[in-house]
Amino acid sequence: MNIQQIDESAGYISTFCNGQVPRIAIILGSGLGPLANHIDDSVTIPYSRIPHFQQPTATGHKGNLIIGTLGGKRVMAMQGRFHYYEGYTMQQVTFPVRVMARLGVKYLFVSNAAGAVNPEYRVGDLMIITDHINFMPNPLVGPNMEEFGPRFPDMTTVYSRRLRDIALAQAALKGEKLRLGVYAAGTGPTYETPAEYRMYHILGADATGMSTVPEVIVARHSGMEIFGISVITNQSADLGDHCLNDGDDVVLQANRAADKMTDLLCAIISQLDIQPLPQSE
Repeated sequence: MNIQQIDESAGYISTFCNGQVPRIAIILGSGLGPLANHIDDSVTIPYSRIPHFQQPTATGHKGNLIIGTLGGKRVMAMQGRFHYYEGYTMQQVTFPVRVMARLGVKYLFVSNAAGAVNPEYRVGDLMIITDHINFMPNPLVGPNMEEFGPRFPDMTTVYSRRLRDIALAQAALKGEKLRLGVYAAGTGPTYETPAEYRMYHILGADATGMSTVPEVIVARHSGMEIFGISVITNQSADLGDHCLNDGDDVVLQANRAADKMTDLLCAIISQLDIQPLPQSE
């Protein structure tokens, strides 16, 4: 991955923006792609057409970039992401975030399907990510890309408290209950053993998954404001009856919660006072 490749991808995507590049980007996790159906006046770009983008192979990841309007704001949404367990490098996994930053995106909304580590959580819950624990290779290892950020980015407040407060206020208006918790990221592709679930909880995690953190680290390095949300789709055998971890079932459970997550993200985005970035000549 180099700056020339990033610029080639950004240049191609900008041709679909009708002169206005969105300042908001959304990454949709397993089974959460249906949110893209709520984007109005949209144009769909298959990843296969975007220079240097990879092709997702995971269940529930369609592989499209959607540009349009959501919550009254111009957005671009990744309908599916790339994972380290698919055999991609961390640079390939996070490449789209670099492209977003190059285009001028300032807000990143990232979602995922996650397994409950906190015994109080239930399948179908929405958890706002307040922090994370990373058990994956760090995507910033290697020469620093000075065009985007510093060698040693601060990770004290990765997930925006401002966006979290907006989410809680909007959920309260709708009578929705949101969880607040820490997300632990592992490489996968195996689901966690009961002992690993217990370990994550002892370390302070509330949910666990196989994504999100690499993109968030790169977004933080690039100076974006970040909102993360997990849909709880499965539990450890120690935590409840819905304990069989299966990829198809995870997507099914995420689909069931997709409308609720869509309503929340629309409500948050509608509260942001931002304008699209005029496209340069």
